[in-house]
Amino acid sequence: MPPRFYVDQPLAAEVSELSLPPSAARHVQVLRLQPGNPLTLFDGSGFEWQAEVLAMGRSEVRVHLQARQLVQRELRQHITLALAMPANDRMDGVVEKATELGASGVQPLMSERSVLRLSGERAEKKQAHWRGVAIAAAEQCGRSRIPEIGAVQSLASWLSGLGPQPAGQRRWLLSPMAAQPLQALAAAQAQATHTLVLSGPEGGLSPAEEDAARAQGFVAVQLGPRILRADTAPLAVLGWLALSEA
Repeated sequence: MPPRFYVDQPLAAEVSELSLPPSAARHVQVLRLQPGNPLTLFDGSGFEWQAEVLAMGRSEVRVHLQARQLVQRELRQHITLALAMPANDRMDGVVEKATELGASGVQPLMSERSVLRLSGERAEKKQAHWRGVAIAAAEQCGRSRIPEIGAVQSLASWLSGLGPQPAGQRRWLLSPMAAQPLQALAAAQAQATHTLVLSGPEGGLSPAEEDAARAQGFVAVQLGPRILRADTAPLAVLGWLALSEA
């Protein structure tokens, strides 16, 4: 299978040749591809282009675009994971695995008990870094769309900006204290087309934060008798939802 590369610019059907942007060009050079080698390009629109390396320069890589096809490897439902960011770079793993499992978006949050706190330029750099993690995961797993990585926000600010719950959207709050199991709630809301999953940090959300989430339409669910880590719980839900479509 030819290597896949994300191109951070729209690819037009009428364009037959182009110079790859710097990030993709560096990747091609690292892999030591040569003129005539095939590759696959995608721009996040849902299309893939079969292409061929035309020329390799010191910093420029020119390619010839060939066939274009619409690729459907997305989940049928739109799933966003909103989670209080775990510490120690575990957020990188969440973004990577969420991309592989088909999430449409990942929203990094800070809650009362969060250890990792970001703001200003540091938060912007982390957001850009996580987008890069998502791009690399999409290249590897075959997705032709990149999940949206939201700007870092406080939980309170994010909840206040959600607005009314749209028709077809279900909102789940992961809580080990909840009485309702996930499977029962999912069966009762089987017609939903959008799922918004909110997960807390190590130690969970505070009672006041859970109340604020419920006020925005979130229903608390539990995932079983074991306490899952902050980076495990949302991925467990996403994996279960993804496999339910298989």
